[in-house]
Amino acid sequence: MRAANEDAAAPPAPAAADLNLCSPKEVSAFLCARGIRPSKALGQNFLVDRNVLARIVEASGVAPGTGVLEVGAGLGVLTSALLAAGARVTAVEKDPALQPILRERFGAEPDFELVCGDALALDFAALFAAGRTHLVSNLPYSVGSRVVVEAATCAHPPERMALLLQKEVCERFAAPEGSPERGAASVWLQRLYDVRIARDVAPSCFVPRPEVVSSVLVLSRHARHPLDPAADALLRALSKAAFLHRRKQLAASLRDAGALSRPPEFVRAALAAAGAPETARPGELSVAQWIALSQQWSQPC
Repeated sequence: MRAANEDAAAPPAPAAADLNLCSPKEVSAFLCARGIRPSKALGQNFLVDRNVLARIVEASGVAPGTGVLEVGAGLGVLTSALLAAGARVTAVEKDPALQPILRERFGAEPDFELVCGDALALDFAALFAAGRTHLVSNLPYSVGSRVVVEAATCAHPPERMALLLQKEVCERFAAPEGSPERGAASVWLQRLYDVRIARDVAPSCFVPRPEVVSSVLVLSRHARHPLDPAADALLRALSKAAFLHRRKQLAASLRDAGALSRPPEFVRAALAAAGAPETARPGELSVAQWIALSQQWSQPC
């Protein structure tokens, strides 16, 4: 017989389907009851703000029948909103502790597919070529930048992306020419997409709270700068080499760019053909100027 002062048995963990994923209190209690500790190594911060959730879905432009790839599905708050909008969702989740929760919540949904594993091991080109035209995710902080770049630069990039990322990462991706935040990835993404920040998101919108502000980043495909694969590879290699020395003038950094090095007279002529002064630094060139410069690099010295 139980002693009168013995603690009562802990209540069973609530069913995942009954959880209000926009309630910080309920989400925290659910994680505790299931013995789940969000992992900093995996960059896990669960969105619990209904307004931000609605803004992501709105910015994504999904419609009934849209094929969506979601990386880092977590507890499924964004998954649920995307399914409610009529999307067909392929959700990727690496954490074995979260995969059963996603199956419990969405396993009976005909428009839901769960992929268990590391997003960085995915064949993005094959997934997008198979009809998943949108990437919509609250991306794990640990892999967010790499996922965006790898998805955008694969052989079949998505038509549109709506992503929740660290604000500083979003600012780099959206940085225009002349901005101190501009880098090689800014050039690569903006060659293919119109990139904009839709809104900032405070740490209080997550459980647990991250130490940084986040932003909703929207990338919409355009066709203004078409390149064949070889020309694209050269553009990326040249810009990557130049941005390794972002404070140097291009006339100097491109004379000492490893396998891409060229004689001073070639560099001066190439910069002039691209409409860039010799004193220009990597972040001052537009996408069109970077393309023109890389086209010069494809010519013999």
